[in-house]
Amino acid sequence: MRAVATVLLTIAVLGAAWSLPHWLPPLVIRLREWIFTRVNGGEGIPVPGPLVGAEHFERVYSDPAADGRSRGAGLSDLFWYWLAPGPQMHQEHLEPGERYRSVARVTRRVLAVPHTESERLAVTAAGRVLDALPRDRISKVRLRDLTMPIWAEVYFELVFGERCPPGVRDLIVGNANDVVTALKGTSLRHMDRRDRMTAYLVNRLADGTCPITLPPEFTLQETAWYLQGAFFNTAVVQMSEAMAHVLLAIAQHPDVRHGLTATLDEDDAIDRVVDETLRVHPLFGVAHRITSAPIVVDEHTTLPAGSVLLFNYLAFQRTGRAGDDRFDPGRWLTLKRSEANFIPFGVTANRACPARGSAPVMLRAVTREVLRRFALASSASHTRSLPSRGPAYLSPPGISGPGPARLAGMRLADRWADAGRGVKQLVLGTYMVVDARRQRLCATYFEEALR
Repeated sequence: MRAVATVLLTIAVLGAAWSLPHWLPPLVIRLREWIFTRVNGGEGIPVPGPLVGAEHFERVYSDPAADGRSRGAGLSDLFWYWLAPGPQMHQEHLEPGERYRSVARVTRRVLAVPHTESERLAVTAAGRVLDALPRDRISKVRLRDLTMPIWAEVYFELVFGERCPPGVRDLIVGNANDVVTALKGTSLRHMDRRDRMTAYLVNRLADGTCPITLPPEFTLQETAWYLQGAFFNTAVVQMSEAMAHVLLAIAQHPDVRHGLTATLDEDDAIDRVVDETLRVHPLFGVAHRITSAPIVVDEHTTLPAGSVLLFNYLAFQRTGRAGDDRFDPGRWLTLKRSEANFIPFGVTANRACPARGSAPVMLRAVTREVLRRFALASSASHTRSLPSRGPAYLSPPGISGPGPARLAGMRLADRWADAGRGVKQLVLGTYMVVDARRQRLCATYFEEALR
């Protein structure tokens, strides 16, 4: 009997170990949410949620009183921690007023380039990066890592009006990668990498070789932080994330890939894939706003001044006529944007993404350049947060793609890696949440401003 019990126990242990990739990641996610709530508190009103339904989402988001950005929300300490250095100069975290308007005007000027120029920048940078890949064999890549240098070059040229040197590209990529890995809890912050980026921008501003400057009331240091936050953190990170999502979606849907390959010169076909990707996997998770005055939702509900509103993009986009999570670019042949709860770049009345005009053009251009050179395939998990960075195989023309066995191996390896990542995110994420509460970057900034 003892031998039988030992065998049964061994089978049970092996079974639990083998099934680890299936049950551990969801368990870790729930544990992370519990810890973060305990540490950070239950601050915030979810929108959509019990108080504000999806039918009121855009109206409440657009309300002039939903204009506070950081001051008065404990949650802001965490965002400022992740976006340091200089989070007080990040365009999304400047409080409403003349300082914000001055910064926003500069950003609009940088991004106000003709679509033909946006496309040229993207195509040229993509060509330099993609042409460095081997053409005689399959490449296994991480799509976010592959495309981040493209966007580093694009935004460098938009800011400086010159081609990005290789060393500076590495500097930008190192800075942006450190921001996004910290945000996802897959790595701690490395402020030395970020400070090197700041120092480079300060030097360019000091020697007069940076054509983009803020008005005189801003210091040189503040201008460097602004450039770093707006273009070399947010822009590079978000475009890399978006591009990884688009390419991974194409890699995992052969019918979509074949359709695009046959109609590669048709802008509308690629645009539908980009839109559908951003509908299923929105870049923005939760945007928080602090109300400066009461907001009347309906006859039963009024949100008091000082409320922290948590606008959940994914939850909102899962309501309405396009509320499912099925990847179907064809829906946009008959479905109009105005008919869907679809806000890929935010709500226009409340700090929508300033790159909403140029970003879709550049995403389309780079998608086309990738598909001209490679066939894509992937069996890795595709989630909105994409901590895996998007593993995929790229096959040049004339080279057979990965077979079923290779794809099965990728799927299995990704599941095991996901289990390890989940534990890593739990440990590192918890540390950073606690450390952010300890440092109180946002709260301290506004306390000192009042002295």
